[in-house]
Amino acid sequence: MNSFLRLTASLFYRPPILQMAALCLRGTGEDTEVLLIRSLDSRRWILPKGWPMRGKTLAEAAAIEAWEEAGVTGEVEPDSIGSFASFKRRANGLRQRSTIEVFVLHVADVAKDFPEADMRESRWFPVTEAMEKLKEPELNGLITDYLSRPR
Repeated sequence: MNSFLRLTASLFYRPPILQMAALCLRGTGEDTEVLLIRSLDSRRWILPKGWPMRGKTLAEAAAIEAWEEAGVTGEVEPDSIGSFASFKRRANGLRQRSTIEVFVLHVADVAKDFPEADMRESRWFPVTEAMEKLKEPELNGLITDYLSRPR
């Protein structure tokens, strides 16, 4: 690669960013449901997700995002069930690769009033329907693997 191409590539390269997501679940067995929210920009169905927070574990930050974006609280598992790669559209319109760590939140309560209540649509879906709406094969694999673990 010539030096001009290396310089150009280095100007536009951005390392992957880290985000965390909450896989919000309620019910058991065949009755398990997944909470999805609409993204603000593309209106796709997604998991509540956000950025690491100073002084919080990634699991705690995922639970906070679930509260802010979907109004749910409950018990968050401290260990990630895995991660998947995605792209985040930045304010300048460029897409940047992101790694999203997924934490399970066992939902105990759903509030009507929460920080992003006026901005987000949220809905509970049966697991198979949620995975169809998510359209993220890696994430769907994480969900399937998690739900097939012996309890």
